[in-house]
Amino acid sequence: MLDDDNAEFAVPGLVDSEKLGHQPQTARGKRTRDRLISGARTVFERDGFVESRLVDIVTEAQCSIGSFYTWFDSKEEIFAAVLHEAQNDMLHPGTGRIEEADDPVAIILASNRAYFEAYERNAKLNQLLHQVAAVDPRFRAVRKARSDAFVSRNARAIADLQRRGLADVKVDARLAAISLSAMVGRLASEAFVFGIDHDIDVLVETATRLWTNALGLTAPEFARRSE
Repeated sequence: MLDDDNAEFAVPGLVDSEKLGHQPQTARGKRTRDRLISGARTVFERDGFVESRLVDIVTEAQCSIGSFYTWFDSKEEIFAAVLHEAQNDMLHPGTGRIEEADDPVAIILASNRAYFEAYERNAKLNQLLHQVAAVDPRFRAVRKARSDAFVSRNARAIADLQRRGLADVKVDARLAAISLSAMVGRLASEAFVFGIDHDIDVLVETATRLWTNALGLTAPEFARRSE
């Protein structure tokens, strides 16, 4: 069971909600602003953040440059709006607190599947986040804070398993969480950005095997398949 109520493990938003441009007061204004955000995402994912131009965004959105400046002051501001619209879909739960009645392997497997599915839906945007983090120190700091929050959730879950005698107590919980999170993230990037031949079920099972093997957990369903 996931326990996300603890503020210590809250995941910060990707953007400052007060820096999303101007908010429409009419249905027509909302439609125009929504078209601009949708067009901007298409252009950002196609051309990258640095090479994207406002003229291409308004062309894609079938709006005028004047309409753009009605709702946004800059390319950075509409990029923030794109992320704000997408961040809930991009969000994955991480591995939360695993209660006594829970099957830890099933929880890890479900968390890995949720991560891969969210990454696949937003593969181009995930690639774009790496580009922006490389040129924007503030955004890089936000991404680091989000990563730290997910690592903390995973470390808590690993520590819980160690206290229950289900995971190797000689493994440092936080270092294990950092290592395993990085492994799953790199695997998703290789599959959905760089295009290695993959099947999502195989990705999920492989990542889960690596998690459980690294922690010394037993995965009964995996063991049966190997017999």
